[in-house]
Amino acid sequence: DADVNARKKTFTEVQTERLEQAERTVLIKCPQKLNEKKLLQYLSSHGNIKSHFFFENRGIHALIEFSEKSSIASLQDAIGIPSAAEHHVVPFKSRLFTFTLKNPVSQAAEGTPVHLSPQSHIPVKELVQKLCHADSISSQMYILLNNYQLTEENIKLRFLACSLVRDFTRAYFPDSMVKPFGSSVNTFGKLGCDVDMFLDFHDIQKHATKMKKGPFEMEYQMKRLPSERLATQKILSVIGDCLDNFGPGCVSIQKILHARCPLVKFSHQPTGFQCDLSVSNSIAIKSSELLYIYGCLDSRVRALVFSVRCWARVHGLTNSVPGNWITNFSLTLLVIFFLQKRSPPIIPTLDQLKELADEKDKHIIGGYDCSFVSDLSKINPTKNTETLDVLLGDFFEYFGNFDFRRNSINLRKGKEVNKPESSPLYIWNPFEQDLNISKNVNQPQLEKFVAMARESAWILQKEDKTQRMINKEPWGLAALLVPFGKSNSNKVKNRMKGIGSETIRSLLDSLKLNNANSQQKTVGK
Repeated sequence: DADVNARKKTFTEVQTERLEQAERTVLIKCPQKLNEKKLLQYLSSHGNIKSHFFFENRGIHALIEFSEKSSIASLQDAIGIPSAAEHHVVPFKSRLFTFTLKNPVSQAAEGTPVHLSPQSHIPVKELVQKLCHADSISSQMYILLNNYQLTEENIKLRFLACSLVRDFTRAYFPDSMVKPFGSSVNTFGKLGCDVDMFLDFHDIQKHATKMKKGPFEMEYQMKRLPSERLATQKILSVIGDCLDNFGPGCVSIQKILHARCPLVKFSHQPTGFQCDLSVSNSIAIKSSELLYIYGCLDSRVRALVFSVRCWARVHGLTNSVPGNWITNFSLTLLVIFFLQKRSPPIIPTLDQLKELADEKDKHIIGGYDCSFVSDLSKINPTKNTETLDVLLGDFFEYFGNFDFRRNSINLRKGKEVNKPESSPLYIWNPFEQDLNISKNVNQPQLEKFVAMARESAWILQKEDKTQRMINKEPWGLAALLVPFGKSNSNKVKNRMKGIGSETIRSLLDSLKLNNANSQQKTVGK
């Protein structure tokens, strides 16, 4: 029930609540042999503990959330500076502490193993074994979701990482916020994914508009720069240096300031996260909120997205290294589009969400309309009752036979529209309508996706579940998470041949089409 209630909060409410929670939180590196009761008893002398958990990351750590922020100041007053025998220390007092035992021998004897909260998902091989014991493809998909999605503890750790970075940015910009965006907050994050965070000055702008009373026009004297991009680069450069020089546990800092979106990459050792810090990207935040809404509307959305993304990773369709592969974001939008196309639709189109928006939901960012309803209770639940068993098979069949040559995918309208240009895969950016979010995908990668989708649809249609269960072979979703060609390589090759020749035919057709078009243009000139 608590989960259902949490799901109904707006995106902004959830973010605000979690950021405030992180401000009341500390992270403690603990001794290996630990008496949990005594640790909590000691910490409670500084204030009431609201929640806590332990996890393993180069040793045992405890995340402690106090009820009051003042408890942290009380604890910090009791904590000493490390002795500088070998290294000189940078005297920045963070919310990261190390506790060691005063009498290691006698105290270690009292220690008992603590329950450790997992911070990574189980390997695919282990997952496949688990899935074989399920009773339907639907339950297999929910098992995968439960094993791969971010846990409550992991989300708290992500917000804490942002809050610890904010402690640095506040030195320069006291009203700034550091907030996570993307997979950490959009309900589609997988355990182990990076933390995308951004430095937000919007609260400062809101503050500026309040100061209009009185007989004077009043404003701060501030440094003026020729462009917003230059300001962003300078801010990130300084924050990057600050983390590098003074940030406990911040290592491998890379300042990538000349990218389209300038950022600082770093590894945050205390939490174990790889982090990317950028300066406020309002459209990226709206994308996170849109996915949050879709993820909350119907449990089938997340179950299907997680299954498809896991399947794509197993078959090498996605990759953690940038390149010509389909990204997880593109795959997520393909699933959302497919669910908009069901009869009746499982989720609404972006245009339908825009119609439900009220005044406070209206947002124009950089000339792009990013308005959509934020209150989930205003969106009518779907009347579609299809099972995930049906949806998984139909997803592969739909995209295995999709006319990618002519059509593009538009989530605003929830329908295929003619491609505006010749990229092999064209998925309209939901907000920046002149951008294709899958522009990086090349023809061979798209063909591989189509071939794998067809193969997967074929396996789901033809397999004899009972026989496979008797033979203790993977079935249903589990059969799709084993690299193809291991068990029935000849059959796969034959089907691949068919797909290959069709693809070559379609390529030739498109070449003829392009040729004819260019000839027409030449004639037109």
